Amino acid sequence: MKTQLVIIGGGPSGLLLSQLLHLAGVDSIVLERKSRAYVLSRIRAGVLEQGTCDLMRAAKAGARMDRHGKVHAGFLTAFGGRTARIDLEGLTGGKTVLVYGQTELTRDLYEARDQLNGTILHEVDDVELNNLTGETPFVTFSHNGETHRIDCDLVAGCDGFHGVSRRSIPNSVRNEYEKICPFAWIGVLSETRPAGREIIYSRSQAGFALCSMRSDTLSRYYIQCPVTDTLEAWSDDRFWSALSARLPASIADKLDTGPSIQKNMAPLRAFISEPMRYGRLFLAGDAAHIVPPTGAKGLNLAASDVFYLSNAVIEFYKSGSETGLDAYSQTALARVWKASRFSWFMTRMLHNFEGPDSFDDRLQDAQLDYMSCSKAQQTAIAENYVGLPF
Repeated sequence: MKTQLVIIGGGPSGLLLSQLLHLAGVDSIVLERKSRAYVLSRIRAGVLEQGTCDLMRAAKAGARMDRHGKVHAGFLTAFGGRTARIDLEGLTGGKTVLVYGQTELTRDLYEARDQLNGTILHEVDDVELNNLTGETPFVTFSHNGETHRIDCDLVAGCDGFHGVSRRSIPNSVRNEYEKICPFAWIGVLSETRPAGREIIYSRSQAGFALCSMRSDTLSRYYIQCPVTDTLEAWSDDRFWSALSARLPASIADKLDTGPSIQKNMAPLRAFISEPMRYGRLFLAGDAAHIVPPTGAKGLNLAASDVFYLSNAVIEFYKSGSETGLDAYSQTALARVWKASRFSWFMTRMLHNFEGPDSFDDRLQDAQLDYMSCSKAQQTAIAENYVGLPF
């Protein structure tokens, strides 16, 4: 087989990149380790920046998102029994975010690729990236019990943290930065009425809580828990009790509870790998960086990577110029580090890192109190939350 670009990973970043390139006349083949059903079963974040929404529309995959996504003009922070609203729209000159589940976004991208007869191979194994620093890279893999080879010009690594792409960059070239949080999140999806019309970020002495939603009848909740906990230890009753205890009474008293239809546990970490380019290999999304979900930046950072990379690849094939490809890593990483700073700021402000009445605990109280009365601080948060420009 031969193509212009091989994309490793069939999640949202790989599918979006493939779709944008197809519309510009660039051929690609997507290789995905899991089945399509498995990819579509993953429940992830659902807060989309304006830039991500614009990119979905440019990919001709945004129609359902525009019909069913919920525009949010702000969000609530809760602490000390009170709430403070961050007016995203008012503080950023009209910018908002869209609440739309990543699973649905991925489904839309699959449908868009199917309509254009895009090539996506699922359940591939033994992927190896070869001759990445040469002019003629190639990818080998096994599929349906047979070994295959694809010759290509470029390779995009969109295969997540555990994928082969980042590991194909030699240790002598790769620099990795990591900060691991001493806690995890327990997440619950339930067919219940959301706790509010907007997302609620809550900090209490018992720990962090997040109230989000997928629709008017489907809610997504998270609470902070020790990283040593197990999912089995968190029954639905225990979860709802802990969530209620971390919310102001005005919200907790109206909380609609019910059986969970999906429950997961995830440790929190910040991770960035540099550079995001090695020869003819270009990393995007979780293959290069992971941020704590507190700032809702993971999927949106993947989208900005795809924006930069797709433009660079299209420029390469239209004019022969490698200027965009050469600048890709530096350009993408500049935005990655800024988004990581914001995600870490939100994580530090809202989670319990130390015990009650510790120095850090009192600083967090002061930070939240300052935020509640400072328009400048609220503006900085709003600008970052809606997304820095691509």
